[in-house]
Amino acid sequence: MAALGEIVSALGRGAVVTLEITALALIVALAAAFAAGLLRLSPWRPVRAVVAAYVEVVRGTSLLVQLFWLYFALPMLLDVHIPAMTAAVLALGLNYGAYGSEVVRSSIVAVPRGQREAATALNMTPWMTMRRIILPQALPLMLPSFGNLQIELLKGTSLVYFITLTDLTYQGMLLRTYDSSQTAAIFGCLLVMYLILSALLTLLLRTVGRRVAWRRS
Repeated sequence: MAALGEIVSALGRGAVVTLEITALALIVALAAAFAAGLLRLSPWRPVRAVVAAYVEVVRGTSLLVQLFWLYFALPMLLDVHIPAMTAAVLALGLNYGAYGSEVVRSSIVAVPRGQREAATALNMTPWMTMRRIILPQALPLMLPSFGNLQIELLKGTSLVYFITLTDLTYQGMLLRTYDSSQTAAIFGCLLVMYLILSALLTLLLRTVGRRVAWRRS
């Protein structure tokens, strides 16, 4: 039991780092998703082309490779040194933001076109139409997909182990290095802790979803 207590304590410290990375990367991902999603609806073709290139490149390449590029390749190519935490947050945020951009775009497109026409007839500006008419209807459509991406982002944080951030997975691998006889217990605890974190994030998103639905009613 003492050994199990030490395992849980060490993994708990790693879970704090994992949650920190998840929260910061989620902010970046949401910002990138809304920016890219809205810009993909831009009337200017060059803008749409640039954003489409970002989305396709990010979605078409490995998250681990993107993480290595930010942390290992940039210092060699451009002499740009990024701290491990910053590299992890940027890689995760920009990666899942690219996936989220399609959620934003498709949800906005799903709002009936008549809503825009009615707003134009009322002499509302495009920004006012988006803020007061389109987004309030599109946000509830985005939440389920954003919930899935949020869980995927949490699980994706396990890759930051490769750039030596002391997250949940790093702590597990470190414990296994010290005592390989506890491998089953260590990875069992890892499974349970990731499951608990995922459940908590899902509960949080459901709470947000209920509040959004309540405000609309």
